[in-house]
Amino acid sequence: MPSAPPVPPLLAGRVALVTGAANGLGAEIARTLAAAGARGVALDRDADALHPPAGWIARAADVTDEQALRDAVTAAVEQFGRLDVVVANAGVVPPWRETAAIDGAEWDAVSAVNVRGVAATIAAATPALRDTARAAAPATPRASASVIAMASLNARKAHPRQALYSATKHAVVGIVRATALDLGRDGIRVNAVAPGSIATDALLGRMRKRAADGGADAADALAAAAEETALGRLATAAEVAATVLFLASDLASGVTGQVLAVDAGVP
Repeated sequence: MPSAPPVPPLLAGRVALVTGAANGLGAEIARTLAAAGARGVALDRDADALHPPAGWIARAADVTDEQALRDAVTAAVEQFGRLDVVVANAGVVPPWRETAAIDGAEWDAVSAVNVRGVAATIAAATPALRDTARAAAPATPRASASVIAMASLNARKAHPRQALYSATKHAVVGIVRATALDLGRDGIRVNAVAPGSIATDALLGRMRKRAADGGADAADALAAAAEETALGRLATAAEVAATVLFLASDLASGVTGQVLAVDAGVP
């Protein structure tokens, strides 16, 4: 009996752009998309920290700079001929603050990255994504361009002293739901991934700083976060990246305007 033909990788022939790709979740997402066959652009404001996967190019840009984002999209199309997937991952986590200590300048700076940066990334990519979706439609009706934004557990579950971060991640969900309605008829899907606590270097660094400031020991804080989950452990960066891959692929061709939690089951 003849063997079945090999199944191509999920993103074979696709081109992606990932913001905040120098480290943490962004770097893991870029590696995962590359392993699934995608080429693309790894974008971060910290150019020296960028180490894109094979077949990808590095691009230095700040998501608060709209022209830099448009230039990055242009570079992707010039290099690879198209753009299929955009992951708006770039974000910052501000220090914890009591409500009475909210800092207006800090609020504006964080919102510029976490909120306006997401909207600007989607806006800059939309013309190229439309071109890709329109070109694919006659031959492969299920294929579509895809945008994935990074939300958070804090998009649905607030924590004390995190009003600013919670507000920005709630805003990401609003952006996703509205732009999904705007762009769906163009063949562009827009979704969000909402991680819980993920033991990245950045999270561990914040926990150690809080411990040094008199908070809980970092190991104890991680154990407490794991205990809250249905699985009794933290979700991993690889699991977040796999969810992004699902949303980027044709396996999720009927999914848009949604927020998928990757938090090991936080109630």
